[in-house]
Amino acid sequence: MRIRALSRGSGSRRVSSNSEGEILRFLAKRVRELRSRRGMTRKMAARDARVSERHWAQLETGDGNVSIVLLRRIAAALGVSLLELFSSDLEEPAEKQLIQRFLKRLPAHRLEEVTARLMREFGQEENVRRRRIAMIGLRGAGKSTLGCRWSEEANLPFVELDREIEKDTGMPLSEIFSLYGQSGYRAIEKRTLERVLCENDRLVVSVGGGVVSEKETFDYLLSHCYTVWIKAQPEEHMSRVMAQGDFRAIKGNNQAMDDLRRILEAREPLYRKADMCLDTSGLSIEESFARLKAAVQENLQ
Repeated sequence: MRIRALSRGSGSRRVSSNSEGEILRFLAKRVRELRSRRGMTRKMAARDARVSERHWAQLETGDGNVSIVLLRRIAAALGVSLLELFSSDLEEPAEKQLIQRFLKRLPAHRLEEVTARLMREFGQEENVRRRRIAMIGLRGAGKSTLGCRWSEEANLPFVELDREIEKDTGMPLSEIFSLYGQSGYRAIEKRTLERVLCENDRLVVSVGGGVVSEKETFDYLLSHCYTVWIKAQPEEHMSRVMAQGDFRAIKGNNQAMDDLRRILEAREPLYRKADMCLDTSGLSIEESFARLKAAVQENLQ
């Protein structure tokens, strides 16, 4: 099978001789370039593609006809895809090609992890990002308590994002959910977060536990703040919330603990994208703060 062009509505037909010549000359240049980048001789490349060295030489001079099957073998020998073989971008640095090949081999769950790390490291200047500390996790973990203590210790402003959302909208969170629903609330949350971070290049911010469920908002947070996941056992989350006089989580719901466990299990892979994790299970406020202080100072030196 020779290289052919497809014309929509007219089936397949042979391209003109001039077009064929242009394609073969482009392919010859591309193959020479890729082989050179990989430091391969013609003999090595021909061997890996399972063709004769003479055939490969003809290919690199634009004289050889090429089948689709042979094109696949050539691409494999050069370590690229068929799409990359015909790419017009010949100037991509070797480092970029190496990274692209590495990313293609990653499973989906690892790709998300690498993306989060790249966003943290290169989404914004690292020294700027690390001047903002964001506490994430479910209610009852101790985000606000520990965040406020750390802001006083480090002489930084402390912001509770939920309170800022209420200020921006002029209504309590429960009313926002009632009027706009979950999706509407998440849109407001993102706008408020962007405003708060734009106005503060140094701060400690406590963010609602559900922020991780909105990918765009969470990615923005990861790339603009040093994030700390404050976690605890489900039973402690519940007891701490109730100790604050908030019984909404269990009102009329005998399966509240099971629901809480399911939420924690579902969100844990997302929370783990944070820069660090602090487990406050079984610890007093003083013990938790001592660990937070030591870990943050060590990681932000």
